[in-house]
Amino acid sequence: MRLVKVDQLTGSEILARSITTSDYKEILAEGTLLKLAYIPRLEEIGIKEVFVKDNELDAQTRLILKEEVNKKCKDKVKEIISKHMYNKSQDMTEIAEAADRIITNVISDDNVTQQIYDIKERSADLYEHSISTCTIATLVAIKMNITDDLKHDLGIGCLLHDLGLRYVTIDYIDKDMTQVDPFVKEEYYKHPIYGYSAIKHEKWLQKASKEIILMHHETIDGQGYPIHTPELSITTRIAAACDFFDESICGIGHERKRVHEAVEYLKAYKGIKYDSEVVDTLLDFIAVYPSGNKVLINTGEMAVVIRQNKGFPERPVLQLIADRNGKVIEGVLVRDLLEYTNIFIEQVID
Repeated sequence: MRLVKVDQLTGSEILARSITTSDYKEILAEGTLLKLAYIPRLEEIGIKEVFVKDNELDAQTRLILKEEVNKKCKDKVKEIISKHMYNKSQDMTEIAEAADRIITNVISDDNVTQQIYDIKERSADLYEHSISTCTIATLVAIKMNITDDLKHDLGIGCLLHDLGLRYVTIDYIDKDMTQVDPFVKEEYYKHPIYGYSAIKHEKWLQKASKEIILMHHETIDGQGYPIHTPELSITTRIAAACDFFDESICGIGHERKRVHEAVEYLKAYKGIKYDSEVVDTLLDFIAVYPSGNKVLINTGEMAVVIRQNKGFPERPVLQLIADRNGKVIEGVLVRDLLEYTNIFIEQVID
């Protein structure tokens, strides 16, 4: 992946990152052929630079779940939960199939446990959040060697963990729930109970999955909600940490955070709110600075993250885009932070 100016496009490039508005609404999807006819329109709406694919540089830029699988699972989960909401449909059992599809897709990569993965910074979508939480939790479970049966129960529980949010009417998007009106906070804090109440009599759901739906906001210090217990199963501890991480970066029940901010929070509360082994396992494969982040480095130059380095989530590969005086750097100038050990990222630039 490399960053190019819109006025330098030739009409043969493939978009490597979706073009979005400041609130993450998609204008052009990743994988789009950037035809010359698009250039005037992009310039008209103020888009000056885009990320395009570069076969050599893209080799290690990875998402945990393939985009097409993500979309199909998201559509299926949305369909099933909507049916359950309005018709109490028996089709809820299809959630198990969706969970197994995600688990199979993740496991199918022989190098799945050896990679550093980009987690997309995005707007809040309940179903995409559920898919992302399930995917991240599955990879944590694989790396922690939990049993296949527990992986299955974990996946189902993560896909359904926020079912209760379909029953609340308050606004919880990009809101810090510790700072809102007490009524709003109390209503939001009930959503695990609403979700659990909706499925507690479902005989096909295992206890581990039901516990995740009820207890995914509990913490190991007993200060979570809704029942304030520190006694959490391994599957619930995995779900709780993965849910917090993903909902933070998409703004569900939190003010939206950048990935590196969510990472720092997890580090700060490791062993206090969240299980230490789970947090260490999670952070071992999450790119602290996802591809596409613009950053300021200690030399005073501005750069963009173009790919990740295996085993080093805090030391990505950068493309320099402006010098210390703010002058645009022409051409492609790359700095691999594993090679340039005296270069450090100081700040992520919005």
